[in-house]
Amino acid sequence: MINENNMNTTLSVTPTSSKSMHFFNKRYIFFAISLTIMLVGLINLKLFGVQLDIQFKGGAMLKYSFTGDVNAENAADIASDLLGRPVTTQITKDMKTGEQRLVLNIAGNYGVDAKEQVKFDDSLKAKFTDNNLTLAESSMVEPFFGHKFLTNGIIAIVLSFVLVMAYVWFRFKKIGGLSAGVMAIVALIHDVLVVFFTCVVFRIPIGDSFVAVALSIIGYSVNDTIVIYDRIRENHDLHPKLDYETLTDLSISQSITRSLNTNFAVFLSVSLVYIMATLNSLDSIQSFALPMAIGSISGCYSTICIAGPLWVMWQNRKLKKAGSR
Repeated sequence: MINENNMNTTLSVTPTSSKSMHFFNKRYIFFAISLTIMLVGLINLKLFGVQLDIQFKGGAMLKYSFTGDVNAENAADIASDLLGRPVTTQITKDMKTGEQRLVLNIAGNYGVDAKEQVKFDDSLKAKFTDNNLTLAESSMVEPFFGHKFLTNGIIAIVLSFVLVMAYVWFRFKKIGGLSAGVMAIVALIHDVLVVFFTCVVFRIPIGDSFVAVALSIIGYSVNDTIVIYDRIRENHDLHPKLDYETLTDLSISQSITRSLNTNFAVFLSVSLVYIMATLNSLDSIQSFALPMAIGSISGCYSTICIAGPLWVMWQNRKLKKAGSR
């Protein structure tokens, strides 16, 4: 009898020990942080809009290497007057070699045909005779294919949400599969929005890199969420009398080190990729690495601070409804 009482005492004390961090009590702080991030993103979206990459909007992108100084606005005016289409320009520099590039984004419902490109090339070189302009790269996408790529990218992201919802709902029936699935999706939507607003704030064009980042972050984030749900299910079996707040705080505290270590490793490796891409002016790599690095932080944060507390709120609401009947 003494041993059994000691055992029962140990089981009741361990979950409520001071080792558990109080995530649920701080939920409104976490929600406020997320809302602030979303608000900053929306303000930037209102002020600057969203820039679609050539894969999603169609048109043409021309990159010229040059020496000396080139006025990007003058180059845009030449292209716009000659082609009769909106043109945006930017100057990039390879930090390793020092090579400068003039990038022209030519919007429209069609690309630039060979005759137009030759005529434009001659006009540009005639304007900047002392800058050794050389066409280094050209990309052209028809708007039909751009729209199709965009649609397929959105479908891929939405389909991943549906599959995650179905999986979590089925696997975690014991702890309320529907509520677990819905809150996992809320956390994933949070992460995708963070990636999207990262592109908006840093003026990164939305293209195939965004879809790749979004799907990658969804994978990392849902993996962390499933680990925490699994720990909640195990602790629920071990300590069935624990309230949902204590159960969730305990489960997150037990698995937080794993989540932090995994996402820190991702963040560190992707950050190094971004630094190397910046040094070598690899725009396509930069447009993947920066949102991926920030998204990895968001994925860890949403799992720990959003999904768990929201799940507790759902369960408490169910208990309150059941008690009022």
